[in-house]
Amino acid sequence: MKTVYTLLLAITLSVLFAEPVSSQDLLRIQLAKKTGMVAESYSLSDCTLVKPETSRPVFSFLSDGRYFTSEQVEAGFVDGYYIMNYRRGLQVLLRNYGIGHPGVKWEVIFENKGTDTLLISNVVPFGEDRESVYITGAGPWDLARAWLHRPGFRPVRVILPDNAWEMGFTTFPVSYTRSVAAIARRISVDGGTRRRYETELPPGGKVVYNIFADLFSGKWQDGLKIMFGERYLYDLKEFDNALFERDDLQWIKSSYLIVLQFPWDIEYYNRFTSKYTFPETLRKYNNIFGHIDVFGIWPTWPRLGLDQRNQWDLYRNLPGGVDHLRSYSKMLRQYNSRLFIAYNPWDESTRSEDHFRGMADLIKSVEADGVVLDTRGSSSLELQRAADSVRSGVVMYSEGMAVVRDMPGIISGRVHNAIFMSPELNLNKVIKPDFAIFRVCDVGEDILHREIAISFFNGYGSELNMFRPGGRDDHFRSDLDFLSETTFILRQNSRAFIDADWTPLINTVTDNIFVNKWRDGNKTIHTVLNMDHNGYEGFLFEDYVDTAIHYVSLWRHEELIPQPTGNMYRIPVKADGWFPNESLTRKEGSVDCIASFPKLIKSNSGEGKIRISCNEEGVILAWKGDPSYKITPVEFRSPVDTVLDIKDLLGFYEGKLVLQLIVNNNLADERVLTITGGVPWIISTKTLTEQATSVPRDMVLVPSAEIKYRVSANDNFIPHPGTDIDRVVQIDSFLIDRYPVTNSSFHEFISRSGYRPADTTNYLRHWSGGIYKQGQGNYPVIWISYEDAIAYAEWAGKRLPVEDEWQLAAQGTDGRPWPWGDEFYGTRCNNAFDRPTPVDAFSKGSSPYGAQDMVGNIWQMTGDIYFNGNNHFMIIRGGSYYMPDSSWWYIQGGPQQLDKTQMLLMTSTGFDRSATVGFRCAKDISRESFTVK
Repeated sequence: MKTVYTLLLAITLSVLFAEPVSSQDLLRIQLAKKTGMVAESYSLSDCTLVKPETSRPVFSFLSDGRYFTSEQVEAGFVDGYYIMNYRRGLQVLLRNYGIGHPGVKWEVIFENKGTDTLLISNVVPFGEDRESVYITGAGPWDLARAWLHRPGFRPVRVILPDNAWEMGFTTFPVSYTRSVAAIARRISVDGGTRRRYETELPPGGKVVYNIFADLFSGKWQDGLKIMFGERYLYDLKEFDNALFERDDLQWIKSSYLIVLQFPWDIEYYNRFTSKYTFPETLRKYNNIFGHIDVFGIWPTWPRLGLDQRNQWDLYRNLPGGVDHLRSYSKMLRQYNSRLFIAYNPWDESTRSEDHFRGMADLIKSVEADGVVLDTRGSSSLELQRAADSVRSGVVMYSEGMAVVRDMPGIISGRVHNAIFMSPELNLNKVIKPDFAIFRVCDVGEDILHREIAISFFNGYGSELNMFRPGGRDDHFRSDLDFLSETTFILRQNSRAFIDADWTPLINTVTDNIFVNKWRDGNKTIHTVLNMDHNGYEGFLFEDYVDTAIHYVSLWRHEELIPQPTGNMYRIPVKADGWFPNESLTRKEGSVDCIASFPKLIKSNSGEGKIRISCNEEGVILAWKGDPSYKITPVEFRSPVDTVLDIKDLLGFYEGKLVLQLIVNNNLADERVLTITGGVPWIISTKTLTEQATSVPRDMVLVPSAEIKYRVSANDNFIPHPGTDIDRVVQIDSFLIDRYPVTNSSFHEFISRSGYRPADTTNYLRHWSGGIYKQGQGNYPVIWISYEDAIAYAEWAGKRLPVEDEWQLAAQGTDGRPWPWGDEFYGTRCNNAFDRPTPVDAFSKGSSPYGAQDMVGNIWQMTGDIYFNGNNHFMIIRGGSYYMPDSSWWYIQGGPQQLDKTQMLLMTSTGFDRSATVGFRCAKDISRESFTVK
């Protein structure tokens, strides 16, 4: 007959995004004694019963590598313990501790009653289950070999606190809305040997574990956050945040790059030239990284012990002494960097000096900002007080990661280089997200690429440890470039990477590529780590639909187009691959970084202009290419609403333009524009003339009108602007010359103004002795440049017409193909006569407004100048008398229909002057009545 034992357990029901529930919510876990001990059902104190389809063992474990569970053997009950006997004399006792922990607490004792030594490991609450998420404290041999198992994915290596490598963790659903999270912690070993992942139990030895369980609502990561981030693995009942909240220590939380160096390094001091090389080294790092956050100098180990000088003496004996080191500390702060010294607590045999006093005196003398705690994973109140007594803002930096119980006393530490291949996920970041972590990158040991990628994925920094000689080769320089890119993104989004509610390992559509999710207000950051040598490109994860946001890859600086699917977006990711034989080496690993931003920057580009609009207080950075420390952006204050000329902003440039909004030193939005070469934009502006109040006899009035027209080019190898599209333009009233400017008019201009161009090449080449040929005064002036035409127009109080105005003056509003109508008549224009003709020779060819000689005689300049990233050109219209016909590659001459346009590629004033190009002028008018002269 089945016997049911009911345990009354106090537990706080953790509901996602809800207030803590009241104390009446008590959880009863029904343990059933079948063959062995199983958890069968779960109920609240209000008698709500949750009974999953299957029961679970209370725990599982490995004994000498074999898997066992609590349900595999008979269980007795003696003196408050459930007793289970396994093979080879292993006895396991289970005891309930009752309520008030919070959550359920059990004690599990493994005792060797046999005659052989046993190895106990992988104690996992509620057992290992392919449908659950769990952590095992052992796996294939490695210094760090804890693994996180998720249904449908390969196990992922994780970093656990240094006192919890053997721990087990489980989370699994018990109903549609609630799940259980549980951990197993090794508490004590009696008569056995405690190892990193296992316990060796000789006969008579025993090891004690505590198991804690609790309910929560949400995803499996929420169960992880409860056990790690709220319960602190039950190492602490509450966390003293006093040190983490100190204003003077906040700077370390947004620091991502430390360099540690020996003073005998040639990049710090040259022994044989007696010169410091550090300033040049600092400039090198600043060029790569903008700045280094921390520089640490280490003159002690392995020199310490040569004589009686203690660790503080060696600092005092550096070239130039503490005064010189203090000058470097001041110099570092000018570059937004800080100075660290080292503390060797094992220095007890050299000259006696109080450690705390010696450290404090050195901090004060050199104005140090931090201390590297050699061989220490924790600080102490005495150490911090000693530093605080002489200087504010001094950070203690432990050699390894502080365990949970020590974290309130220290706010920064390292992922030690003793772990050669760092696990992909660091769960210390879940315990205390604003604990400043740095991965030790041992320069000269091996390539650093993989470790940099994993640090970035986990949202923390890197320590370039320069102690080892060598290794500063091309691979290292490549690693520095990679580290520069990751550091840039980490710094720009530092608030997101201390997000207390970040989510590790969100679901992806494929394995071997991992995504962490971070938040900073309305901004979301997804760091992506690819561990597949094939690389990845495609949709990878989902996010909730929100039309108020947009997505950008901060790694590639590309705007992304998510794919809607129901109420979710599928988000694309791209990560590079590598050679298969580089897998499982430090050459593996690639990253991406996907950000979703509120749409704060509004921007677009076209016709050589960029519109930038933003209502937020901050700074707009405009980057010519991908943002990095290698280039300097153009900076604007925001709020801003402006239109900028591309040439003025970027010079002659085509490519990517990245706009970033920085608010309180963090990235708030990013927009990416592409300036496309070959697409022309107008760079000239219409300068209004003095307004006329009447219509001179040599000009005609063109009334205000809206016109719709379309033009094409005979050759579009170099694209013409606005061809083959409908142009709809509103044009104000203006005056235009009845005829093209003639030789006699231009001669009058020269005579009265004294005009002479700086470059006279080909200038009025058809004239002789400064005068046009007899009888050609009424012919159009040719062999003049754009600058010559502008000079004439300004003298005459006029300007060149823009192309839209020329079109309206020639065509009117009815879309006719020729100035005189729908049909071509060779008697109404210079019909390829192979020579110019007088401008008034074809009176029947006038336009609807009376403008004559609009087509056929000479090409006519407009005032529109364009640039396409490589070429400047103006628009000329109307065709000319010259029409070469031996090849269609020529510019097409002869009279041109009004739906044809032509560019004049501009090279120099002399080169641009031509026998077929002239101009006519326009003038602006007032709104008053006109009198025709």
